[in-house]
Amino acid sequence: MKKLFSESMNKKRFIISISSLLAFGTAGTGYAVYEGTKETVNLSLNGEEQVIRTHANTVAELLENYEINVRSEDHLSHSQDAEITDNMEIVWEASKPVKIVIGDQKSTVWTTADTVKELLEAQKITVNEHDKVEPGIDAEITKDITVTLEKAFQLTLDVGGTEQHVWATSTTVADFLENQQITLNELDRVEPALESTITQNSVVKVVRIEKVTDVVEEPVAYAVITKNDSSIEKGKQKVVNAGSEGKIAKHFAVILENGKEVSRELVKTETLKESKDRVVAVGTKKVQRQVSRGTGSVVKEFYVSSTAYTAYCNGCSGTTATGINLRANPDMKVIAVDPSVIPLGTKVYVEGYGYAIAGDTGSAIKGNKIDVFFATKAEAYRWGRKSVKIKILD
Repeated sequence: MKKLFSESMNKKRFIISISSLLAFGTAGTGYAVYEGTKETVNLSLNGEEQVIRTHANTVAELLENYEINVRSEDHLSHSQDAEITDNMEIVWEASKPVKIVIGDQKSTVWTTADTVKELLEAQKITVNEHDKVEPGIDAEITKDITVTLEKAFQLTLDVGGTEQHVWATSTTVADFLENQQITLNELDRVEPALESTITQNSVVKVVRIEKVTDVVEEPVAYAVITKNDSSIEKGKQKVVNAGSEGKIAKHFAVILENGKEVSRELVKTETLKESKDRVVAVGTKKVQRQVSRGTGSVVKEFYVSSTAYTAYCNGCSGTTATGINLRANPDMKVIAVDPSVIPLGTKVYVEGYGYAIAGDTGSAIKGNKIDVFFATKAEAYRWGRKSVKIKILD
């Protein structure tokens, strides 16, 4: 009985062992079959690449396994409904929220752009070379970054009277000039004020102001001093000292705006040379007559156009070009001549006037023209303007 029971038990153990082996073999075969039905996928999630095996039927199911909710702005290499196939390459890149500020307009967009330039292009925002973009156009896009765009506009810049049209973004006049590399001098004037904000079609003026000193040299006329001399015949004079002009330097403070003078102020007068008085001795010795009829013979005679003047006419000093003081000698007979026609000092006889001396000149006395001297205006007016014969005496 014991032997029979032992054999029976051994048979059972063998049967159990065989059954166990068969069961294990069946399970291993099922696992191998399960793994064998998976698809191999090359998966890139936000730049992290991996090779996986999956039973997911679609791209959506695969991403759901990674708890990825796909936004419409995300980059996905396939549609979410695409069927998973063996050795498939799936790329997913999550979009990032970015704030865009253009003037007073603000918006938030989701993007997969790598740089600010790519972002603006994707949003179809045109940027020209004068626009101001912060951060720079090549800056990398990060989460919650703010991109600010200031659109440039044209305005007029006038520096020192030279105008040009330039581009700028909305800023103050001070910052605008700094960006244009315009250096202001201490006296320069800026319109409008530096703290003002520029806008399209603004006109910014920089008036270049200079303060310079201008030195002008001027002659100083000498004074004529007369002294009575009893040794000289009345009506005659003698120059004791010819005299000489002086010279002064006037210093002016001159304000220039854009190179043009706008004000001038005398700040100093400097004497460079003192003038010396002209001293003339005037004869007081009485004579029978000033010019004798018999003092000489007629050398030449011709007709001249004549006018008359007094010692007190406008612009007259009362002293002739030869130094005769007509105011002190109102009875003298003197005529003004053109020295190239009648030399000064020549004795003459003028028809209707009498014997006289060519002792004066005048700016209007040119050629065959003379100006006869009278003591009073009434006499000069009576003479008027007329043609007379003149005789040159030796």
